[in-house]
Parts: sequence; structure tokens; C-alpha cells
Amino acid sequence: MRKIKLIQQISQEGVVAVLRGDTPEEVVAMAEQAIAGGIKVIEVTMTVPFALRAIEELAKRYSSTAQDAAKYAIIGVGTALDPETARAAILSGAEFVVGPSLNPKTVELCNRYRVPVMPGCMTIQEIQTALELGVDIVKLFPGNLYSPAMIKAIKGPLPQANIMPTGGVSLSNLGEWIQAGAIAVGIGSDLTSEAVKTGDYSLVTKKAAQYIEAYKAAKK
Repeated sequence: MRKIKLIQQISQEGVVAVLRGDTPEEVVAMAEQAIAGGIKVIEVTMTVPFALRAIEELAKRYSSTAQDAAKYAIIGVGTALDPETARAAILSGAEFVVGPSLNPKTVELCNRYRVPVMPGCMTIQEIQTALELGVDIVKLFPGNLYSPAMIKAIKGPLPQANIMPTGGVSLSNLGEWIQAGAIAVGIGSDLTSEAVKTGDYSLVTKKAAQYIEAYKAAKK
């Protein structure tokens, strides 16, 4: 039941912040601002040096079962290339696992521990294989290679596929992706680039709020 509830929560929240940085402290600061702005699903990528420290710290501060909105967030790991990385992240507190590609062994491990896993896929064949392995949400990646019309094309033969585009999603096209049938969207550098450039992390809060507003408008 825990896995099902997490998938439902991710679907309801609809926006996933994909965070990269030079230090775990920087990523924790970004995550805090994104959560304050309303994005409650945080993906810390394993490209961050000592990324597990950031996951552990955020997992301690936030809980997907918290009743207090200020303390509620779902913390996961991204760029998990193999089951060993996924397992380490889960032990550090990650509640979901995202990969840039489809690694069957990673999916198998996550299914074993009833942890939602979202592998990156580019083709119908990859998506079908992911579904056969028991994947509940497929990450369409890189999303900037496609238009929102790709979701309709996928759902023709695979209407049961839950698709989350990541990469290339922006405030200007988020609504198109959601209206095309995306279960959620992953937001990367567009959320944090200005803050990193200026050193003003409050800009992440403002941008996060804009994304949440755009998502709610699209869902109407």
C-alpha cells in the first residue's frame, strides 16, 4: 500500500523538481526553497557530489506522511544508473528512484522493496518493456527531443502507460504536456539556473510557485 500511496501522491502533486548542484548543501538549500514554493516532490540526482548526504538530510527534515504542509515533501533520487546506487539511496531515505535509462536490475530491486521507480525511456519498445517489468511511471527522457504530441502517440498503442516528461519542460509548455496526458512533469535547470547564477536562492521559491500555478491551471 505504501508504494501505491506514493505513486498517487506524486501524480497529485504533478511537478517534480530535479535538482543538481556542486555540493549537497547547495542542493538542500535549493530543495528547501522549491518546497517553500509549493513543489513537494524533490529528486536529488546522483551527479551531485555526496548526493546521499543531501537525500539523508532532506529525508530527516521532510516526510511524505507529514500533516503539516511546511514539513511535507517526497524525497527521491535521480540518475540512478544501477541497483547498487538505488539501494544506497533508498537506505539514505529516498522514497522513489529515477534513472536516465531503463535498467531492468534497478527496476527489479525497487520492486523488491516496493519503491516507485521511474526509468527513462525514448521508444515504444522501451516503454513496453518497462511496463512488463512492473514500472508504474515512465520518464520520457530527454523530453526536449519531443513535443507534447508524443504522449498521444504513445498512448495510442499503450493507453495504460503513465508518462512523465523530463527535460525541456518549461512554464511556457507545461500546460501542453499536462493537457496531452502527462501524469506529471520533471523540472530541471529552468527552476534553479537563475538562482545559481545570482546566488539568490529565493528565486527558486518564486519559480516553483509559478510552476505550481501553471500546473493547477492546466489541470482545470
